[in-house]
Amino acid sequence: MSYRQPAEWMPHSAVWIGFPSDESLWLEDLEPAQREVIAFAKAVYAEGAGEKVFLVAAHEEAAQKARQLIGEAAEVICHNFGDIWLRDSGPIFIANEQEKAVALFRFNGWGNKYDLEGDQTIGKALAADTGLSILEKDWVLEGGSIDNDGHGLVVTTEECLLNPNRNPDLSREDIALRLKNDLGFDQILWLKKGLLNDHTDGHVDNLARFVGFKHLVIPIAADESDPNRDIYEEATRSAVDLGIKVTRLPSPGKITLDEEIVPASYMNFYIGNAVVVVPLYDAKNDKAIIKALAPLFPDRQIIGLPAHHILTGGGSFHCISQQWPA
Repeated sequence: MSYRQPAEWMPHSAVWIGFPSDESLWLEDLEPAQREVIAFAKAVYAEGAGEKVFLVAAHEEAAQKARQLIGEAAEVICHNFGDIWLRDSGPIFIANEQEKAVALFRFNGWGNKYDLEGDQTIGKALAADTGLSILEKDWVLEGGSIDNDGHGLVVTTEECLLNPNRNPDLSREDIALRLKNDLGFDQILWLKKGLLNDHTDGHVDNLARFVGFKHLVIPIAADESDPNRDIYEEATRSAVDLGIKVTRLPSPGKITLDEEIVPASYMNFYIGNAVVVVPLYDAKNDKAIIKALAPLFPDRQIIGLPAHHILTGGGSFHCISQQWPA
């Protein structure tokens, strides 16, 4: 029986969350980023919600720090990795009516941009921890490059999945077939581009997220200075043309770091069993996004948490996590 990747809002049994561990990567942002990750992990942990939190540290020194900060809210495990973006370097869970398994795709540092020791092996180490069957795949795919509605519809971007720095020998048709065979998707919404200056080459989890069956959320520009205004509009048109319901959500607008525009996005939220945790950036729409998400998740608490220091590494809460379906 074929497997399919469950949707993120379906029940979880656990979640992995990467813990910033390497001072040479994070520099002065290491401890502030650690505190932001701990706050995220504590928010996901909810007594009685049935979602166990595993904080993943790269070495024992970082693991000890994580244990001091997290208390009883998570179990800290130690596996060598390059950096915390487990959504991309870790395995992807798949399931059918009888069993779960993990799909292990190749990871090449977002198109050979970042070659960090441990990022090639962390997926296999985490997969082994699950005790499930491991299905190794012979092509590059990152978890943040796709999002699905749990019923066979997946959204992605051409900028990422068709980028020659990932799978140069695979055509669009080849990749579509592999998405169907390996993850159970039978319909693909191809968006053109992701956010400006996104080193992942346009991961869709910064742009468009499913919140229900054939129901996407996509940002609307905060103002005239929003650098992703045209990208949001083009993505919305593509989704509507395919017959998908689209709800527009506030954007944080133009966010800069050292005078460079960075891909800050409220869409990088994590959907837990009891909460939805959304990154905040001291932007004018920080309160608006929490209010806008609430009716989409009436059975969950919407929690907004600062993510400035995690963003210096290039991502946010969704990028550093990977859920285990129940």
